Amino acid sequence: MAWDPFTDTFVTPSRTAPGAAAPPRTGPPDGDAAARYAPTVSALGSCAGPDGSGGGALPGPPGPASGLPGPAPAPPSSGIRRPGEPGAADEARGVREDDLGGAERPARGPHRRPDRGLHRRALGASAAGRQSGRDPFLDNARFLLVLLVVLEHNWAPVADAMRGVEAASLLVYSFHLPALALVCGHLSRNFTGRPDQMRRLLTHLLVPYLVFEAAFAGMRTLFWEQPFAVTPTRPSFACWFLLALFVWRLTAPLWRAVRWPVAFAALLSVAAGFTDLGDELALSQLLMYWPWFVLGLRLRADRLRPLRNRAARRWALPVLAAAAVGAWWAVPRVSRGWLLMEAGAHELGLRPLPYVGVRLALFALGGVLVAAFLALVPARRTGYTVLGACALYPFLLHGLVVEAVRQTGGYQVVVTGGLLAVVGTTVLAVGLTMLLGLPHVRQVLWPLVEPSLPGWLHGRAAAEPGDAASDGRLPRVRAPQQGSGRAAEPHAGGARVPGRVANGG
Repeated sequence: MAWDPFTDTFVTPSRTAPGAAAPPRTGPPDGDAAARYAPTVSALGSCAGPDGSGGGALPGPPGPASGLPGPAPAPPSSGIRRPGEPGAADEARGVREDDLGGAERPARGPHRRPDRGLHRRALGASAAGRQSGRDPFLDNARFLLVLLVVLEHNWAPVADAMRGVEAASLLVYSFHLPALALVCGHLSRNFTGRPDQMRRLLTHLLVPYLVFEAAFAGMRTLFWEQPFAVTPTRPSFACWFLLALFVWRLTAPLWRAVRWPVAFAALLSVAAGFTDLGDELALSQLLMYWPWFVLGLRLRADRLRPLRNRAARRWALPVLAAAAVGAWWAVPRVSRGWLLMEAGAHELGLRPLPYVGVRLALFALGGVLVAAFLALVPARRTGYTVLGACALYPFLLHGLVVEAVRQTGGYQVVVTGGLLAVVGTTVLAVGLTMLLGLPHVRQVLWPLVEPSLPGWLHGRAAAEPGDAASDGRLPRVRAPQQGSGRAAEPHAGGARVPGRVANGG
């Protein structure tokens, strides 16, 4: 979603005395105001068509006098939100919110003309980026990072038996989670804690976290014959990242009030290594990866632009090649505990000063490798760009598949098969990542991964995005119409209707 308090339009509240002339209108014309409330493609709607093609224009919902039932709420993965559904007003304003990444502001442009119809088409991969204003660079980066997460979890069960696999695992761990936290922070720059943003946190981070904790508890009962018990304070598999992202994004407004926020977060991260945090709420990983989120939070879009040119790509490949050689050398000498960010100085057996030195060196190494990775991410639309908007699905669902294969002894077969079997499972992991982002999967599983908050749970005082109250403005009162004794207010389409009170621009 576009959560930018510095670029949102703000009109100074003004009031006029009764009988005075109405102040000049500073907002968009009435026709454009009507277009703001027209439904559009949702954040997941960029991959609405199963074959990558869009559908035709959708008719408007039937009126109350037609005798037909109203349309059922469309799942978020369908790409269509009808007027009156939760989030429709958000998207009508051009507001977009991404899974695993928070807010993304579309490119600025002229207001939509109201003669384009009430509904946009469900677009395919090629047209969605042009009409939705999404940045394909960020979608590509999000998909590739989730793909690395899936590959890493696929390699972990066999890494100890093969040095090449363990070297690849070390290389990926040195940058993929820092890069994912940085991208999530960059897309959370506009988070201000509005009610609609808080509801989004609940439905797309906290609720999926609890749902998949229950799913992993069911797998433990099924494969390990353990009593069914959900332990939300001990995250399972990759669910810790949802919990960490929930906390990180909640504190995003606080970092704007802190001087040198990245340095402060790095100090907090290093200090966490001298505490005994245990496994509760994955606090060690939450604190140790926090600086990368804050760094992304402070990075403006123009700071990432130098990584998209050809010169950056020329040096990125040698840097990653050198890192791969270093990972091969480090396999018998360096513990993966340094990169997992789960152990502190005491568990790693280091005195305070060497521990601080190694952590600072890892920050520097991670920064170089994250920059090299982002330099290799395509800045144009690709065949997998459309899956970047759906990254939460493979991120959460692949863990159930990996755990099922592990508990049924599948990875023992891979170890016996050697390098060829590892290559085969790697190809299967890539296919699984793409499969779990397909529209057919999302249409079935969206209530678990991205549920909608029921309307009766919405705050009674919560203002819809686009209203004057949600933008921090006071309603502007027009002078009463002559002979009516009342003022005027715009209806849902934005035109002024005599006899009510009008909101400002």
